[in-house]
Amino acid sequence: MEFDYDFERAERREKIKKFCIRSLVMIFAVAAAIALAWAITRYALEKTDMADDSMEPTLSFNDTILINKLAYIRKGPKRFDVIVFEISGKEHDFYAIRRVIGLPGEKVQIKDGNVYINDELLDVPFNVDEAFIEGLAADGLELDEDEYFVLGDNRADSQDSRFADIGNVVKEQIVGKAWLRLNKFGFVNSMNKKEDNGPEETEAKSPEEGKDKTKD
Repeated sequence: MEFDYDFERAERREKIKKFCIRSLVMIFAVAAAIALAWAITRYALEKTDMADDSMEPTLSFNDTILINKLAYIRKGPKRFDVIVFEISGKEHDFYAIRRVIGLPGEKVQIKDGNVYINDELLDVPFNVDEAFIEGLAADGLELDEDEYFVLGDNRADSQDSRFADIGNVVKEQIVGKAWLRLNKFGFVNSMNKKEDNGPEETEAKSPEEGKDKTKD
């Protein structure tokens, strides 16, 4: 009995099969890479630019910032975190970058250029000007359980929670943490710190002690 087996045809089929498998693997890899990039951009990281001078000297106009959008999934921002949040304008939504000063449930007041949290003087471990524009915080603001009070480091020229067009930042507005400055590489929360800042929050000081310290 003779077998008429076409070895060339079988070899061609094997090559076609391997080519198809390699092509499918490549297509799958490209699709996976696109999906991963989309997921990272959508849920983990995003770039934005500093739109004004509100965070001088920490951040400057047009600095490119990488946002960590996963930073506050489990817990909310800490005091002094630099956050990115969304503001609804007349034409479209846009991002703002400011520093967290007041936390949910706290009372924030600005007097004589100083910030008070629950009537205690707040020692800020960053190089910032005094807040002589008191705005909405002049008589004290009580923050709800999902609200944050934010200030720009450039307190003489910053639109922030002192003004009605921004006001207290609701947790739902927060996009994420301002994590990295890309154009002049650096971790945002490590920038512009005082050389010897001590603990993030000092012991309680009365408003009178704060005034004496300001006069000195």
